[in-house]
Amino acid sequence: MFVVAHGFTGDVDRPHVRRVAGVLRGYGAVLTFSFRGHGRSGGRSTVGDREVLDLAAAVAHARGLGHARVVTVGFSMGGSVVLRHAALHPGAAEAVVSVSAPARWYYRGTAPMRRLHWLVTRPAGRLVGRYGLRTRIHHRDWDPVPLSPVESVPRIAPTPLLIVHGDRDGYFPLDHPRMLAEAAGDHGELWVEPGMGHAEHAADDALLARIAHWAVGRAG
Repeated sequence: MFVVAHGFTGDVDRPHVRRVAGVLRGYGAVLTFSFRGHGRSGGRSTVGDREVLDLAAAVAHARGLGHARVVTVGFSMGGSVVLRHAALHPGAAEAVVSVSAPARWYYRGTAPMRRLHWLVTRPAGRLVGRYGLRTRIHHRDWDPVPLSPVESVPRIAPTPLLIVHGDRDGYFPLDHPRMLAEAAGDHGELWVEPGMGHAEHAADDALLARIAHWAVGRAG
């Protein structure tokens, strides 16, 4: 089963999330869910921190449905969550796919990430998130700061790991996936996709099919 972890401001009702699930469904069962504070899900988003608990609950639900093999597939914020989940819960998934994820926290090196930090940290931004993007964001800072994606990656082995990133990603430049791949060492695989932008919107059906083929082969 594929468990799909969407990006920040996504949810299960978004067309781009539904498209991802639709493609993956051609290769196995798919479970989608909305992270806390997103769409119709309760609570408030912590932008990748406590969302690990949401993914853990989704994976446990997949196991409860009788699925012996689970692959977590995350995009952007969800990509960081699948990495941290695999590090904190060894063996919880048979394979992990992280698409368009950051390597480190508090990155502000691109204009989209500066806008995102305004959205998360300012009261006016959180209002835009709530009413414009259907995303309710917690006002508290992280305390403690969670394990970063690049710190998480070495703890994932021996679980197979695929890192996917576009060379035209407007949020996170290529030093992010390269840092993740270096931290993964021999147990990780990096795909840098020519012409691809960021996350679900930029992952076309052909790429999703290749991801599914990889996951089915690695998850056994």
